[in-house]
Amino acid sequence: MKVVINGEGVELPGTVNRVSTLLKYFDLEQKVVIVEWNQTILDQSMHAETVLSDGDRMEIVHFVGGG
Repeated sequence: MKVVINGEGVELPGTVNRVSTLLKYFDLEQKVVIVEWNQTILDQSMHAETVLSDGDRMEIVHFVGGG
Protein backbone atom coordinates (compact mmCIF):
# COMPACT_ATOMS: atom_id res chain seq x y z
CA MET A 1 0.00 0.00 0.00
CA LYS A 2 1.24 3.48 -0.85
CA VAL A 3 0.62 6.40 1.52
CA VAL A 4 2.07 9.86 1.94
CA ILE A 5 3.70 10.54 5.31
CA ASN A 6 4.98 14.02 6.08
CA GLY A 7 4.99 14.82 2.36
CA GLU A 8 6.95 11.71 1.31
CA GLY A 9 5.53 8.76 -0.62
CA VAL A 10 5.98 5.54 1.38
CA GLU A 11 5.32 1.93 0.40
CA LEU A 12 4.05 -0.02 3.41
CA PRO A 13 3.99 -3.79 3.87
CA GLY A 14 0.57 -5.48 4.00
CA THR A 15 0.85 -6.01 7.75
CA VAL A 16 0.71 -2.24 8.34
CA ASN A 17 -3.01 -1.63 7.98
CA ARG A 18 -3.93 0.61 10.93
CA VAL A 19 -2.46 3.77 12.43
CA SER A 20 -1.33 1.80 15.51
CA THR A 21 0.64 -0.70 13.40
CA LEU A 22 2.11 2.18 11.37
CA LEU A 23 3.44 3.79 14.55
CA LYS A 24 4.87 0.44 15.67
CA TYR A 25 6.45 -0.08 12.22
CA PHE A 26 8.31 3.24 12.59
CA ASP A 27 9.12 2.53 16.28
CA LEU A 28 6.95 5.44 17.47
CA GLU A 29 4.35 3.54 19.52
CA GLN A 30 5.99 4.46 22.85
CA LYS A 31 6.47 8.15 22.01
CA VAL A 32 4.10 11.07 22.35
CA VAL A 33 2.90 11.72 18.80
CA ILE A 34 0.27 13.75 17.02
CA VAL A 35 -1.20 12.03 13.97
CA GLU A 36 -3.13 13.84 11.26
CA TRP A 37 -4.87 11.38 8.93
CA ASN A 38 -6.41 12.78 5.76
CA GLN A 39 -6.58 16.25 7.34
CA THR A 40 -8.18 15.00 10.57
CA ILE A 41 -6.24 14.99 13.84
CA LEU A 42 -6.70 11.63 15.51
CA ASP A 43 -7.08 11.16 19.22
CA GLN A 44 -4.73 8.48 20.51
CA SER A 45 -7.72 6.28 21.32
CA MET A 46 -8.50 6.11 17.57
CA HIS A 47 -5.08 4.80 16.46
CA ALA A 48 -6.03 1.11 16.80
CA GLU A 49 -9.40 1.63 15.07
CA THR A 50 -8.30 3.73 12.11
CA VAL A 51 -7.78 1.56 9.02
CA LEU A 52 -5.27 2.77 6.44
CA SER A 53 -6.06 2.79 2.72
CA ASP A 54 -3.98 3.24 -0.39
CA GLY A 55 -3.40 6.95 -1.01
CA ASP A 56 -3.96 8.14 2.59
CA ARG A 57 -2.11 11.32 3.54
CA MET A 58 -0.65 11.54 7.02
CA GLU A 59 1.38 13.92 9.09
CA ILE A 60 3.13 12.49 12.14
CA VAL A 61 4.75 14.81 14.64
CA HIS A 62 6.70 13.58 17.64
CA PHE A 63 8.50 15.56 20.26
CA VAL A 64 12.26 15.52 20.64
CA GLY A 65 14.00 16.72 23.79
CA GLY A 66 17.16 18.72 23.70
CA GLY A 67 18.75 21.84 24.88
